[in-house]
Amino acid sequence: MSAETAEIQTDLREQVAQRVRALGDWFHNLDIGGVQTAPDHFLGDYPRVKWRRFQDAIPADLHGKTVLDIGCNAGFYSIEMKRRGADRVVGIDFDEKYLAQAQFAADALGFEIEFRKLSVYDVHELGEKFDIVLFLGVFYHLRHPLLALDLIHQHVATDLFIFQSLQRGSEAIELLEDDYEFSETDVFERPGFPKMYFIEKRYSGDPTNWWIPNRACVEAMLRSAGFDIVDHPEAEVLVCRHRALPSGPRAIYVPIRRDDYD
Repeated sequence: MSAETAEIQTDLREQVAQRVRALGDWFHNLDIGGVQTAPDHFLGDYPRVKWRRFQDAIPADLHGKTVLDIGCNAGFYSIEMKRRGADRVVGIDFDEKYLAQAQFAADALGFEIEFRKLSVYDVHELGEKFDIVLFLGVFYHLRHPLLALDLIHQHVATDLFIFQSLQRGSEAIELLEDDYEFSETDVFERPGFPKMYFIEKRYSGDPTNWWIPNRACVEAMLRSAGFDIVDHPEAEVLVCRHRALPSGPRAIYVPIRRDDYD
């Protein structure tokens, strides 16, 4: 490499670094031309460290597929979907700062991704359904999480649904009856009963952390919303497939087999 070429590359890297700084604090650590956007992230090289634990659960070749990334933040997962050849990727978020970061990152890396300011509660406005829907790191930030799952199921999901949520409490799964007498109270004390912890004020300094489910709750809510769990590649990540909901006043899931958790 000539001294002139090295100088040009240094200048380009500094331009990227200046733009990264101008766009504010980043939650996603991306590598843009040798510049890391969040090198001091408290979770390390995040979200790449998490992505490596479940990346094999998503098809490596996404040619011909469409992807919706709900709560895309700075676009890490949207970019990874384009790396795998997805025909169309749409990223939505309600934070304009994150959307500006995502657009810059995609443009700088040469990926054509559509980013829109949109809430998960308004996914019907997209007016289309997608082969793959990503819903990563959003669930526990929502005031109305089950409503969000219902809207995703109804308006945008058709096949694969990749879900991730912060979880706390027991990881046990309790095999429950379809119904209980009103006098039954002990079942609620079992570690594996579905539970969601409500955060009235803050958790980890973040006022947008509203609900934190245990594992049983995550799985039960996904089933209730019409998503069959087909893989659990990472502690917080579940790969699901969309299924039609039965008619009636509420969705009643097909009972799981006991050996599913043996």
